[in-house]
Amino acid sequence: ASMRFAAVLLAASIDAFATTNRMASHHYDVSQIRLSLPNIGKLARGVTGKAKTHSSLRQSVVHLRGGSDTADSQMDKSLNWQRSIGVCYYPEHWPRDVWEKDASDMAALGIKYVRIGEFMWSTIQPAPPPPPPASAVYDWSVLDDAVEVLGRHGLKVVLGTPTACPPKWLIDAHPDVLPYDARETPRKFGSRRHYSFSSPTFRAHTEAVCGAMAERYGKHPAVVGWQLDNEYGCHDTVRTYDPAAQRAFRAWLAARYGSIAALNAAWGAKFWSSEYRSFDEVDLPCGTVTEPSPSHRLDFFRFSSDQVLSYNALQAGVVGAASPGRFVTHNLMMLFFDIDAWALARQLSFVTYDSYPLGFTDTTLGLGELYTDEEKVRYARTGHPDLAAWHHDLHRSLSRTGRFWIMEQQPGPVNWATHNPAPAPGMVRVWTWEAFAHGADVVSYFRWRQCRFGQEQMHSGLNRPDMVPDVASGEARQVLAELSALQARLHGPDAAPAGRAGRTRLTRAGLVLDFAAQWMLQVQPQGGGFSYPALALRFYSALRSLGIQVDFVPPGADLAGYDLVVAPSLPLLAPEHVAALAKYGGAAVGGPP
Repeated sequence: ASMRFAAVLLAASIDAFATTNRMASHHYDVSQIRLSLPNIGKLARGVTGKAKTHSSLRQSVVHLRGGSDTADSQMDKSLNWQRSIGVCYYPEHWPRDVWEKDASDMAALGIKYVRIGEFMWSTIQPAPPPPPPASAVYDWSVLDDAVEVLGRHGLKVVLGTPTACPPKWLIDAHPDVLPYDARETPRKFGSRRHYSFSSPTFRAHTEAVCGAMAERYGKHPAVVGWQLDNEYGCHDTVRTYDPAAQRAFRAWLAARYGSIAALNAAWGAKFWSSEYRSFDEVDLPCGTVTEPSPSHRLDFFRFSSDQVLSYNALQAGVVGAASPGRFVTHNLMMLFFDIDAWALARQLSFVTYDSYPLGFTDTTLGLGELYTDEEKVRYARTGHPDLAAWHHDLHRSLSRTGRFWIMEQQPGPVNWATHNPAPAPGMVRVWTWEAFAHGADVVSYFRWRQCRFGQEQMHSGLNRPDMVPDVASGEARQVLAELSALQARLHGPDAAPAGRAGRTRLTRAGLVLDFAAQWMLQVQPQGGGFSYPALALRFYSALRSLGIQVDFVPPGADLAGYDLVVAPSLPLLAPEHVAALAKYGGAAVGGPP
């Protein structure tokens, strides 16, 4: 082929880029990041007053203007630039007599969207359904009143389906709902996400409660969209080892291979006499004397991702059918690779994710060390500059519409990382503007008020438990004032005339991100310190440090229009992936293998 595919192993080069990037002036000086309107263009060029902004904010302000770099005096008046603020709210945690004031205060602050309901199953269905043919009994009083109060104050409601927290009565009546860990031990009730994606019983109850909820609220004028479940896979819950998962895995293998002979051939089962006579003989890859077959484990990882996809499709179908004109989304997590997010995103109206820059600079969920101890200390109160940018660009790229939301934005100290410092003053404002600059439509803070009880009582919110506004509330207020001023600048009577003068073209790179590559490299790691996410992040940081705009692309995607394609470590290359690279024919860089 006539492609210029530079099959170069870039480990050394990327190390050099990353080292240069780390040594660069990569500090936040929040006091110098002046987001007044005359400085928007300077932000795009990387300078505000005396301080350099980090590469992500410097390069991403382009998205405020619809995708092109422009001098600050030449904003395009024709842009439909609508950025909004949201918040996560838990009316079931608070007495009804505070709801009215909460809603009034939200509206006065300028909040537009409020997410509720995603952990409310025991509130709306406090007891098991009666035996057939009687129908399930639901108590909608809390949700009815909450939606009514919020809607009356002009707030738009995003309803979460409550399936992340199955109630105790469901577990007691149907213990087959529970997921099992890799020791084939049930994970018990008492926290959240205590269900197996493969459980037919749980899927039936999911369909019932989501269907009832959608029928009641799907056409409510205050309800504008749905969040399905909450953070699929959190707490290591994608890969479960329960009997339901075993049955489903065998069926999945039969559908994939057609015959046990084909499976034996594909897995190389003659190695260590691992041949099977039927699909019913194939167990889950756990509890073996030493490591299971890598092909066995890789297929189990694929199957586990597919189970999440089919479960999400079930919810999306039920909710979407009863909710005309409402969006359907899910809140993905940072640094999470157990699900094929490219496939999940195709089932959603657009993608949202939960942004916790401090927590994930410090805690990496077993994905290897992304940062040195020195970097963790340096960025302990700001988050690493490229980490939030990576996730903004990833979720913008995942979303089939190019739209994305931050469904949960860190507002202060969290409760779950190895260390939980307070953000540096001004950082919540910076994170919010950074998300907007990358193209986020909405930034929704988690949560309206810090909870007084439960596992998240040490997690901050916009307000303290005693109803007093916390630090982030003032920063959100400042952002909203700046948003209002920017809207006037873009669309008011004194707006600059539309035009393209001064617009320059940014170099664009497509970064191929393959979730299956992470699975393969988990199964067969070739070095104790090797991490696919860390490698991909280093490629990303190197590109950003060079002023290159980065889109993420799935393997096999059309690569036309990119000046450069970068593919960090692709151990699994299907023919269609190779064909896409050959068709591209441009400069491409890959490695290490």
